[in-house]
Amino acid sequence: MVPKQVLEDIRFRSDIVDVIDSYITLPKKSAMIKALCPFHKEKTPSFTVNRQRQIFHCFGCGAGGDVFKFVMMYEQADFMTAVRILAERAGVVLQFEKSSGPPDERNLLLSLHEEAAALYHRTLLKDPAAQEARAYLEKRTLTPDTVEAFMIGYAPNQFDFLVNWAKSRKHSLEKLELAGLLVKNTERPDRSPYFDRFRNRVMFPIRNEQGRIIGFSGRTLLQDKTVAKYVNSPETPIFRKSHILYALDRGRRDIVDKREAIVCEGQIDVIRCHQAGFTTAVAAQGTAFTEDHARILHRYADSVALVFDSDEAGQNAAVKAAAVFMQAGMAVRIASLPQGEDPDSLILKQGAAAFQKALDGAVPALDFQINLLLARDDIRTEAGLMRVVQAVLMTIGQTPDAVQRDRLVEQAASRLLVSAATLHAQLKPYLKQATPRKAEAAPAAPAAPRPRDELLLVEHLAANPALVGLIEQYLPLSLITDKLCRAFVDAAVRSAHAGGDLMQAIADHDDTEQSLASFAASLFSAPSRSGRDTSQQDAIRELILTLWRTELQRRRKEFEYRSVQAGKDDAVMSPEYKQLTEHIHRLRRWDTGEPILALYAEHPADPKTG
Repeated sequence: MVPKQVLEDIRFRSDIVDVIDSYITLPKKSAMIKALCPFHKEKTPSFTVNRQRQIFHCFGCGAGGDVFKFVMMYEQADFMTAVRILAERAGVVLQFEKSSGPPDERNLLLSLHEEAAALYHRTLLKDPAAQEARAYLEKRTLTPDTVEAFMIGYAPNQFDFLVNWAKSRKHSLEKLELAGLLVKNTERPDRSPYFDRFRNRVMFPIRNEQGRIIGFSGRTLLQDKTVAKYVNSPETPIFRKSHILYALDRGRRDIVDKREAIVCEGQIDVIRCHQAGFTTAVAAQGTAFTEDHARILHRYADSVALVFDSDEAGQNAAVKAAAVFMQAGMAVRIASLPQGEDPDSLILKQGAAAFQKALDGAVPALDFQINLLLARDDIRTEAGLMRVVQAVLMTIGQTPDAVQRDRLVEQAASRLLVSAATLHAQLKPYLKQATPRKAEAAPAAPAAPRPRDELLLVEHLAANPALVGLIEQYLPLSLITDKLCRAFVDAAVRSAHAGGDLMQAIADHDDTEQSLASFAASLFSAPSRSGRDTSQQDAIRELILTLWRTELQRRRKEFEYRSVQAGKDDAVMSPEYKQLTEHIHRLRRWDTGEPILALYAEHPADPKTG
């Protein structure tokens, strides 16, 4: 459990405007900002960010809350993940309640990677032994600015370069092994228990979405086919290949703006794209594209343009990747490159204009696949047509959207000269074979409407928290039946007593889903309930009277029921019944009701009128 003071520090250092602006481009940095909502599609901005309150709220879809809630929603993460993301961004070291336990392993591994990357980068720039690596980068025409931006480095051709550095810094060799930077020496542990994983390689740091270095990819400088061209960090507690898209940290803002990402096969392709101005380029890291990759990218974009190598292997990989992105509900285009070219070589030889031309000519994934299949098979034969139809239906079956499937069937029918009805009939078994998408949170069932009077009460309180004393004096929390309305009033009372910030009091007593913060954001963003003929104080007084009348009417009905159960027919004649009726009547006006409220405040269950 993260201590309260640490959460407060993270919140203090995480201005909500700056945090949201790092995910989506906010139009201006004023006190109240309005933009297009990142959580639903809209043409007219209804998403607001309130710098003073440090909250966001969308009037279109109802999303809202504090900075933690925004990160939870945008990253599709739980509360603790959001805390970690914001802590890393703000430079706050996470400390947990049990300080006697081990240090936070994640932060330690991140720190080790940052230091190692800086070491490799300095070595590339200054060490005479790195001359061959510098020559390689110059040959690839990667500019000094690009080398700096991607923090490219060099691992010398030594088994103990990083080992000796770690010892000089008193770093744990065991932790460096856990980080994937060292390898345990099982053959000659007597000579050295560990040795460097990366040797004589150009080092490309791998960053997560927040820009923290979590691994490396090392490119060999040897012209030896028996040596792996690339060596990547192994899976570690902070590095999972299926969750990483290379350069997403650099490109995600432009991806959000353009709603489309360029997807390449390799990191050099991505670096070349970024250097040429194509800053939405990303790539998988040493693995095929997975459902997780597509889900992550779908947070930022609606569509992707795949630009893979032009050879047969690259074309086949593009079709497979397209199916993964289609399964995530994204639109997919595939670009065709000149024979023998990849994004890196095309831009290097012919310039950015040639690459832009290839992007402009990218075709929908199904068209690309059909073009390949028609070039490889003869659909004039029955067997050839069946093979092509089967492959096409397998691709169409990946998309979860019925409208998109219908459009793709019509498109395929036109290209293959068969009827759409026939393809629809043949499609059903492929829908069953399609790998199901990870279950996203099902739309919540419509919540029961909150009691109108309680909702009005907290809306007035949100508009003028100074009136909380009036509520505290005359309205017990037990009379507020709605959980969030009651929690909001309780937080306002606590804040008033402590003389602190209301949003901080809300944060201190919120659940892990930040439900209260979201509710508070909707209250603070609601239009003012104050009319021209009444003040907020008068409105709150009227609502207090109304809620008490409702409570006394409930007690009167309960009294009637108990009397009937006891066989008494004269309940209305009893003193208790008459007293409740009189109090209900007097609670219609503040001047006559206030003395009754004072009595109930003193004796909530059974006031005596004296």
